[in-house]
Amino acid sequence: FVNQHPEDWEAFTQRLETNFERLFGLLHHLYGSHYDFFFYLEDLLNHLVDAWIKRDPELKLLDRQREAQPDWFQSQEMLGGVCYVDLYAQNLQGLQSKIPYFKELGLTYLHLMPLFKTPPGENDGGYAVSSYREVNPALGTMDELCLLAQHLRREGISLVLDMVFNHTANDHDWALRARAGDPFFSDFYYFFEDETQLRQYQLTLREIFPEQRPGSFTFDEGMGKWVWTTFHSYQWDLNYSNPAVFNQMADEILFLANIGVEVLRLDAVAFIWKQLGTSCENLPEAHMLIQAFNAVTRIAAPGLLFKSEAIVHPDEVVKYIHPLECPLSYNPLLMAMLWNTLATRDTRLLKLGLAERFQLPAGTAWVNYIRCHDDIGWTFADEDALRLGINAYHHRKFLNDFFTGRFPGSFARGLPFQENQKTGDMRISGTCASLAGLEKAIKEETATEIELALRRIVLIHAIILTIGGIPLFYLGDEIGILNDYSYRKNPVKARDSRWVHRPKIDWKQMERRRQQDTLEFTLFQRLKQLINLRKKHVVFSNGAMQVMDTGNDHILGYVREYAGERCLVFANFSEEPQTVPANTIRLYSLSYQLTNLLTENQAALADLVLEPFDIQFFLS
Repeated sequence: FVNQHPEDWEAFTQRLETNFERLFGLLHHLYGSHYDFFFYLEDLLNHLVDAWIKRDPELKLLDRQREAQPDWFQSQEMLGGVCYVDLYAQNLQGLQSKIPYFKELGLTYLHLMPLFKTPPGENDGGYAVSSYREVNPALGTMDELCLLAQHLRREGISLVLDMVFNHTANDHDWALRARAGDPFFSDFYYFFEDETQLRQYQLTLREIFPEQRPGSFTFDEGMGKWVWTTFHSYQWDLNYSNPAVFNQMADEILFLANIGVEVLRLDAVAFIWKQLGTSCENLPEAHMLIQAFNAVTRIAAPGLLFKSEAIVHPDEVVKYIHPLECPLSYNPLLMAMLWNTLATRDTRLLKLGLAERFQLPAGTAWVNYIRCHDDIGWTFADEDALRLGINAYHHRKFLNDFFTGRFPGSFARGLPFQENQKTGDMRISGTCASLAGLEKAIKEETATEIELALRRIVLIHAIILTIGGIPLFYLGDEIGILNDYSYRKNPVKARDSRWVHRPKIDWKQMERRRQQDTLEFTLFQRLKQLINLRKKHVVFSNGAMQVMDTGNDHILGYVREYAGERCLVFANFSEEPQTVPANTIRLYSLSYQLTNLLTENQAALADLVLEPFDIQFFLS
């Protein structure tokens, strides 16, 4: 290979020299006390060389392009979509046939929910992985996934997959070998023969799914041992204090990079390192592990990026975001605060979060979303609420009541997820349209309420499209799909209310986006107008964001500024018209002449009247 591809080998060795010191330092901190540390270091380097040799020339070209333009993901052209393969298009071949629609919508980033082989029966929506190198046979094959990645890449759409690296399914080959007594693989997991140490750990751990499975450990009858299972009993936590686990997972990551995955969403990043006497969440070693995996990819697959998924305190979320760790991150705070603001009509908590918790290091970006496959949790900081005179516990109870329709006058039709009767803790399930009032309006109310629901949907999507970062749509929300309660009839899904917002896409309904006088057409056209607006103006992705003091708690205002463009955004979170005084606009616009970006009309400075749930954009 060295003689036949000298340029490729030179590129690899240069990247190795650039990143090796960082990689060595991280691994030495994590594993330097192991007597066989250098054996595992050499083994890892062999994995890197092997992965680079096997990497397709087209992907090596992508590597060079990404290194030449490291801020590629910060383009205003970026628009993400997320879906389940089977629920969206039956299988991978069917999904490939939907590429023209992805282009119509404007996607440049497609996140496919877990599609790897899983155990039969319950599998946590695909997050119990039986093999990282086999596609679920019902969806297709790894060759078909590789082909899909190639077709997407050639159409300018980056493939995004989940890397479920905190745990494997209990029928993964590693787990089966551990269960059979193989000492090498027994060290891949956490096993306890008696409950003494287990109880010591349990003292400081929180329950993730208290409704379904209390505790963090499961007794395996076959082995006669307890195994660490943070989430479900069939998901065995991996033991990253073992360098062999790191090396094997690095190999799995590079395998996925080599089939054409461009972004890996790192699942449950907060939980990957365990230490007795702690909560085993957000420990420093968790960050070091991800940074080490980052260095691995910078050497052997620099076209790959990591996206963190940390649904934890906002101060902890941002610690995972760095060019040398996870350049991308879900923004759970913005998601939760948008829903909070729709319920309260009060923008103060949203403004505070944006003003103090939105800025990120250079070379990184938020992935902003309205909802995802998961539940909605109220992840605002209690101290932020306290500053505004809000009791965090009571406020979360209000939000749970509101979005499950229990609160008088609520427009939402969500379902409770993991309701803890002891603590009152709960999260929310539901599609965007059902939570925003469209389901209730269609079934119980008038055309006026339907219009208000559509405006709510458009409003919150308009914000994620223009606030900065990568906007991510849950595919189907662009036509207003409602809750699907049929999951209750499926014994595999019935206990998990999140399936209510993971409906199978009805392509006859999707076709109604072309038919005037339908809800689908109305919503799709309004969102497409905003997507086109975003793609036209670089200011909506790059540069600085400043929260405005609008003098009106119903109105969110922010300024975006980049490359000579200065744009003012005003959003009304009330059912009533609201006014922004001309003098307030002047203070932030620095001009007496404004251009309305939606109408492209110029206008002299004047009071701005925002209609119910209206959003306006002005270039000054």
